[in-house]
Amino acid sequence: MPRLAHSAILCCLLLSACSGGGGEESACVQDYWDGEVGTCLPENWIVVDSETLLQRGVPPETIAAFQAEQAVSGQFPTVAITRETLSQDVSAKDYSDASVRSVSVLQGYEEVDTRDISVDAEKVSLHIFTAQPDDGEPRRRYYQVSMPKGRKGYTMTATTPVAIEDAAEGQVLAILEGFTLTEPVVEE
Repeated sequence: MPRLAHSAILCCLLLSACSGGGGEESACVQDYWDGEVGTCLPENWIVVDSETLLQRGVPPETIAAFQAEQAVSGQFPTVAITRETLSQDVSAKDYSDASVRSVSVLQGYEEVDTRDISVDAEKVSLHIFTAQPDDGEPRRRYYQVSMPKGRKGYTMTATTPVAIEDAAEGQVLAILEGFTLTEPVVEE
């Protein structure tokens, strides 16, 4: 089940090496919903289209990706959502905990923080850590939230430089805290 965490990190590495960047506001300016997953995007964040993902060699488990339009310390903050098929139903807490454990084996892994957040009224962990999963790549900071729905598991992973300004971190946190697997209600 948590093998997806490694794919999410690979996806973010590939995306962050290619484009995008920081910003000042963390407030939601655009809701994103693709029929399966959703979140809130701050100003100066874009949706990375599927063709671009293919060109960058992002793993096929990646179902959505977002990127800041401005670089932060020469790297472009990115957020990727990956999906995996589960062999059985699993609770939100168990899936979230398994995701945290799965990345602890990454090269240079160091936990920065773990805090509880709510995704679709379920308590899950927002896991913040640093690692250097590939030799020759800089050490990075990761923010990760994992949530199951039925027999599918979803992991949202953000990648930033290790040192990040509060404003850029606020944008990343807004995206992760806006994560949903429930279709938004459209007000008329």
